Amino acid sequence: MPGAGAAVILAAMLTKADDYPIHQLPEPIATSGTDRNFYDRYFFNGYSPDGRVFFAAALGVYPHLNVMDASFSIVSDGVQHNLRASRLMNMERMDTRVGPISVEVIEPLKTLRLRVADNAHGIRAEATFRARAPAVEEPRFTHRIGPRTLLDYTRLTQNGAYEGFVEIAGERVGLNGTVGTRDRSWGVRPIGLPDQQPALPLRMPQFYWLWAPLNFDDRFMLYHKNADELGRSWNEASVIGALGEAKPQHMARASSKIAYKQGTRHAQSATLDVADADGAPWRVELTPRFQFYMSGIGYMHPEWGHGMYRGDDALGYDTYDLATVNENDPRFQHIQAFVEATLTGPGGVTRTGSGVLEQLVIGQYAPDRLTGIFDPAP
Repeated sequence: MPGAGAAVILAAMLTKADDYPIHQLPEPIATSGTDRNFYDRYFFNGYSPDGRVFFAAALGVYPHLNVMDASFSIVSDGVQHNLRASRLMNMERMDTRVGPISVEVIEPLKTLRLRVADNAHGIRAEATFRARAPAVEEPRFTHRIGPRTLLDYTRLTQNGAYEGFVEIAGERVGLNGTVGTRDRSWGVRPIGLPDQQPALPLRMPQFYWLWAPLNFDDRFMLYHKNADELGRSWNEASVIGALGEAKPQHMARASSKIAYKQGTRHAQSATLDVADADGAPWRVELTPRFQFYMSGIGYMHPEWGHGMYRGDDALGYDTYDLATVNENDPRFQHIQAFVEATLTGPGGVTRTGSGVLEQLVIGQYAPDRLTGIFDPAP
């Protein structure tokens, strides 16, 4: 037994990742600094150019909660099918499998495989993502509310194409010809159960977020924006890149304008205006065709939220009828709208493509006359 006042030091366990040269701390990889909200996540979406196929997936690692979760959603005939899984991580981050859902890195920054194995709910998938262009490191996201760090993370985003299949109730659809986007983000976000003692003084929740990864035949585009209640951007950027190994261009200026669907906080249409380093203008006009609800893959879900422990090897399933979803329900505020995109570049050259417009708008946003927490646009 240690003597009186002696410190008891419990060493973190060694795991598979410790055999790789990836350490960032003088500790085993099972630890991740001091913030209990540290996370590490994969995200994928994929769609056919006409939107007839649309799927999305996420797999998250929460080292301080010792939880790993994953989800897979697919839209078919106007219905969004959502498969969600959770398990105890046992401090082993390299086993990126949760129930039937798994992610495998085939070639870093180039090829990854997403699988959904046989399960009781009839959802299966084998989707291999192959990069169409280099991964983009987005500007670091750091946001504080008073003294409390709400967000502090890095994200890479990459456009690509898929091969393989998805399957619902025995009906299989091939993925050749589908494109989409994957991202990897890691750092600090709110995860698991909410903090019972929020930062003081108390204030109305506020968060404004747009994200638009777009695919065209010969290039891709990426735009994102975070802003405060007065419309002042605290993280806004855009990238346009040719396909292949060419280095993408970071735009010198970027802005966006949203026209809202009546009675909602979701876009009826959107326009993105950016300028490259030479000052040449690019404009993208976005037309949403349907909405994918991010709660299907855990975002803002009251029971299957990211990092919420549901039991070891827990599996859940539900569906959303897209025609009857109440868009003003807080669960359905966070969306990715499948959009048709028209990109007009220097000299008036026009391209058409597709992608998503992701939106999460909470609280006030003066430029669009949004008030309350979820009050719809006027």
